[in-house]
Amino acid sequence: MRGQAKTVNFAVIYGQTQFALARNLKIERSEAKRYIDAFFDQYAGVKSFLDEVVEQARANGLVTTLLGRRRSLADIRSTNHNLRAAAERIARNTPIQGTAADIMKVAMVRIQHEIERRRMQSRMVLTVHDELVFESPPEERETLEKLVVDHMQNAVPLSVPLPVDVGWGANWGAAH
Repeated sequence: MRGQAKTVNFAVIYGQTQFALARNLKIERSEAKRYIDAFFDQYAGVKSFLDEVVEQARANGLVTTLLGRRRSLADIRSTNHNLRAAAERIARNTPIQGTAADIMKVAMVRIQHEIERRRMQSRMVLTVHDELVFESPPEERETLEKLVVDHMQNAVPLSVPLPVDVGWGANWGAAH
């Protein structure tokens, strides 16, 4: 159920159709439509936000992330339905997923700077979506954890908390 709920949340936010959602969840289109309708009934503000983003994209030909990064949408006014629909999905996606990427980049730069400033042996080695992976000697674990949590939670001032989970292990899989 958790997997289905995540699929519905991301699908709805990014403008997936009931047809695509039904295919991805292997359910009937009518059930997918009920999921989408229930989501927007529960979170009416999300629908308003997404509709406004698409309207602004049509007016400006682009969308921006919270930190001001721009993405041009050449097809947002296209007469070709498929091209326009794809541009509308990108318009919905960019302010959310693009902002998340911006936040990660800010945090990464600040964390790396702090690791170097403190002359730590820990190394940032990989990003996986919204995760950072580090190699760290055991004696730096507590310091690194505090540093990473602080910089990720406070990379950008937001009106809502940005929770950060930390996992440790011999490899990325074990850390989960």
